[in-house]
Amino acid sequence: MGKVAIVTDSNSGITRAAGEELGIFVLPMPFYINEELYYEDITLTQEGFYEFLKGNANISTSMPSLTDVTELWDRLLKDYEAIVYIPMSSGLSSSCNAAQVMAQDYEGKVFVVDNRRISVTQKQSAIDAKALADAGWGGAEIKKYLEDTAADSSIYITLSTLYYLKKGGRITPAAAALGTLLRLKPVLQIQGAKLDAYAKSRTMKAARATMLEAIRKDFQERFDANEDASNMNIMLAYSGTDLTESLSWQEEVQAVFPNHTIMNDPLSLSVSCHIGDGSIAIACAKKLPVDLLNKYQ
Repeated sequence: MGKVAIVTDSNSGITRAAGEELGIFVLPMPFYINEELYYEDITLTQEGFYEFLKGNANISTSMPSLTDVTELWDRLLKDYEAIVYIPMSSGLSSSCNAAQVMAQDYEGKVFVVDNRRISVTQKQSAIDAKALADAGWGGAEIKKYLEDTAADSSIYITLSTLYYLKKGGRITPAAAALGTLLRLKPVLQIQGAKLDAYAKSRTMKAARATMLEAIRKDFQERFDANEDASNMNIMLAYSGTDLTESLSWQEEVQAVFPNHTIMNDPLSLSVSCHIGDGSIAIACAKKLPVDLLNKYQ
């Protein structure tokens, strides 16, 4: 057992079962659906969530209760010297700021990371943090590394419907109606703090091409990637339970980057409730440099 416990929340897409295999502790995120409380991956499955969504249920996200967070921390500190907690981006939820305030009562034993990640990029952060902890890094060092490299990731998402953006007030009804009439496939981006518009396409095929072009541009202009992007993690994600488009997308991306192991995971439900089902995404994050794992050897 290492001296630093790595904790994240279920916005990362890491299930309890996967967390046990990875050695990462996962705090389930709460959702209120028709005013009833559910916990992601505990009392709310992916399939159940989309059934509620299709039934036009009233769905709202919530931050974990202070009690749930501190009870987990208290339990872990009986076995570990310190905790690195990686919640979803502070730009997308107040849970990060609340955790930072609570950590002040733990006398330097709890390190709350705000590296502006969510979903598959948040998952990669937790995996990197676990690797650093296993290599002997302390909690403060891991927090600093993750925050210093906060900008080293991108997510691009294309949607199958504008309905949920309109429902959530992120676009006007008129814009949604026009987009639906023109059969537009918007491409959105998450660059840390928020979900923003990136481009509009007329077909899913064109949207997929736009996302690939955006990722390649980031490789060249933001991440100083080599020709085959071997210093980058490439990740895919999807929303919904019909995997037809997602699997086709995975084949396309894998053909472009044949030397990469590319995972394809469900999008975080906290993202999906704003964009609906039928979405596909591509994300990237810089790989953890191997020399950092040899720092204490």
